Amino acid sequence: MRRSFGSILLVLAIGGTIGSLLYPVFYSYPHRFDAVKAAIADPGPVVSTPWGPLSAADRDLVVQVEVDGLWEVSAGKQAADRAPTKAVKEAGDELVTGHTELDKRVRTVAADLAIALPDRPTAEQQGWLAQLTAAQDGEYRHLFANLLREEHGRIFQQLAQVRSSTRNTLVRDLATFANRTELGHISALERTGYVDFDTVAHGSTESPAAVPTVVPAPSSP
Repeated sequence: MRRSFGSILLVLAIGGTIGSLLYPVFYSYPHRFDAVKAAIADPGPVVSTPWGPLSAADRDLVVQVEVDGLWEVSAGKQAADRAPTKAVKEAGDELVTGHTELDKRVRTVAADLAIALPDRPTAEQQGWLAQLTAAQDGEYRHLFANLLREEHGRIFQQLAQVRSSTRNTLVRDLATFANRTELGHISALERTGYVDFDTVAHGSTESPAAVPTVVPAPSSP
């Protein structure tokens, strides 16, 4: 009798151990996406402004538009100066004109919303400029058209996402203006005849979030 009672206790102990090991597995499986859902539901701190709530995505867009303009103006000036073809020169001129005007709007919005802006391109963008500087003739034309076209396609997607979701009127107006500017630049780059659409189509399958950009902090005065 005592042996049977001891056997029962042993079985219960083993069953309890197995249950404790399996519980996290069975519990975690239906909850495996909870962390991802929470990250999506909480886009970051939102602050109140006279123009509506300002989210982390809104702030990121303002900074991203500025930092993209910093290197694209330099790339545009270089293309206009080197002028390997008329179409490339025209695309370069349009980049400079468009981003110069866009920069004015970004700085006004950033000042109103108290957003600090970078004053130089990212290390990655500086690397792209170095590649363009080193490239020659046909290599340069191809690199200029495709590098700028891919980056414009990425920011174009980000602009559309923020434009459709922001509750801040300043950010919405900026996204609308930037959207028109970027579309004009995309068209100008495509008119060069050097855009490789197979490469562009492959790059567009990645979400903007999959291509992180480390934005440099503003320099100290």
